[in-house]
Amino acid sequence: MTFLLTLLAAIFVLGPLIALHEWGHYIVARLCGVKVLTYSIGFGPKLFGWTSKKSGIDYRISALPLGGYVKMLDEREGEVAADEQHLAFNRQHPLKKIAIVAAGPIMNFVIAIALFWVLFMTPSEQLATKIGQVLPDTPAAMAQLPVGDKIVAIDGHEVQTWEGINYRLAGRMGETDNVSVTLQSDAEGNNATKTYQAPIKEFMQGDAQGKDALSSFGMIPWQPNIAPIVGDLTPDGAASRQGLQVGDRITAINGEEISDWISATRIIRDSPEALLSFTVLRDGKSVQLSIMPQGKKDNLGNDYGQIGAMVAQSEIVIPDAYKTTVVYGPGESLVKSFEKTEQLAVMTVSSMGKMLSGMIGLENLSGPITIAKVAKQSFDISWQMVLSTAALISLSLAVLNLLPIPVLDGGHIVYYVIELIRGKPLSEGVQMVGLNIGLLLLAGFMVLAIGNDISRLF
Repeated sequence: MTFLLTLLAAIFVLGPLIALHEWGHYIVARLCGVKVLTYSIGFGPKLFGWTSKKSGIDYRISALPLGGYVKMLDEREGEVAADEQHLAFNRQHPLKKIAIVAAGPIMNFVIAIALFWVLFMTPSEQLATKIGQVLPDTPAAMAQLPVGDKIVAIDGHEVQTWEGINYRLAGRMGETDNVSVTLQSDAEGNNATKTYQAPIKEFMQGDAQGKDALSSFGMIPWQPNIAPIVGDLTPDGAASRQGLQVGDRITAINGEEISDWISATRIIRDSPEALLSFTVLRDGKSVQLSIMPQGKKDNLGNDYGQIGAMVAQSEIVIPDAYKTTVVYGPGESLVKSFEKTEQLAVMTVSSMGKMLSGMIGLENLSGPITIAKVAKQSFDISWQMVLSTAALISLSLAVLNLLPIPVLDGGHIVYYVIELIRGKPLSEGVQMVGLNIGLLLLAGFMVLAIGNDISRLF
């Protein structure tokens, strides 16, 4: 059942993005006077569809849902009647060819901007960007960032939400340098700002691989102070097997003092298959326990530890000082949607460059299985998360398709730019060599990405 829901979620999110990408190619081709033969969602054998009586275009859904294509009249793919040669793609001016090929990725950019625009216009109550906690032995701790101050900028870029902070920090993945954090303190009522330099080394790599950017950096939003008292235990969990009891209060883990439940769970999650020394208070007496968290994998394949202990339920009240309502008008939302699209596009390209240079590992590359799981996870959270996931995937499709690799749209654009400069196209032999190289590269990336997906399952 889970597999079916994941598949349906992937189809629901990816299907429209692929359809609109191909529609971009399709509509610009028709506007440029090129005859379209087939508009297909998916590759391979035709499952169902129809042929337009007016245009003769074959609209179809095909068996392999890994993309789509628009087939146009082209003398390189078969004979073209003399009275239709002016409708063939290969006969068009290079600028028309570039417009047709670029229309697909541009459509994906437009989709991302539109979805971000809707999200920015949706009022939301969020946690204020005040630092709730600074984790020890992290860049934030080394920079001595004060708890309670409000984060207003990262590396000189204004931030208004924790999501924005997370993206700015994630953009520094793999780097060794300083991160500039500008804080605003209202302790004296003057809203004075101060910029701190936090040193990072191979950020989010090594032991921090798989952790989120905020935890790796060490500055955490406000979190409720829940007493670290065990409220329930799973019968087959590591905690139950190693002697932890309901009512025990965890006071230390590996010698680190524990004052709240979230601090305890953070250490446990970060220590899969590692033996931890627990100090608990039971009936007024201190008891020592050794517990090894069981290694688990989350929906994205990241390892985490779990001992099977739950906290007693308690009411959570967020202080007013740590709450804020984020809302933007249509104009400001549109500006912010363009800014966010640009930021994430640059971050995507930068991450690819870091992978190629070895600054970050190739294990960060994800494929269709991970995308499907993320899509399913977004449906479990909210409609806003579904739109956000769709926007991010659409943006990734746009950037990936514009890479200058033959087979992809970006590679074709390179060919047509060369044709524009030379006044004639490259020879078919040269183009075929490039296409074969592109196919090999693309196949290699797909094998690696799917391999990473599979490794995250086990």
